[in-house]
Amino acid sequence: MAFDNIAMDIMLFHNPRCSKSRATLQLLEDRGHPPEIVRYLDDPPSEETIRELLSLLGFAPRELMRKGEAVYTELELDDPSLSEDQLVRAMHENPILIERPIVIAEGQARIGRPPESVLEIL
Repeated sequence: MAFDNIAMDIMLFHNPRCSKSRATLQLLEDRGHPPEIVRYLDDPPSEETIRELLSLLGFAPRELMRKGEAVYTELELDDPSLSEDQLVRAMHENPILIERPIVIAEGQARIGRPPESVLEIL
């Protein structure tokens, strides 16, 4: 999934069970920016897509991970010896680990925490 072709479109990596994700979707729609919705838990992003997200966000892999998820502890992902590839693979195989929501617009990305933070890239 290459994000450089969506210069005028808005994409939302969305988990409808997450209140912040729902609030971000509502905010975008209220501002007249209905996004393309990616339900990443149903269709996990590829490792390449996760790397693109990391690049757009300017994050290292652990910065995109939900460290409070049980699977983070179970897989011992806090181990400093794990490589970037291992962490990206863990997010691909366990997409619940990916922080949400993520909005991509104008070749940039933001985490919607708080939801209003995504407005700076619209």
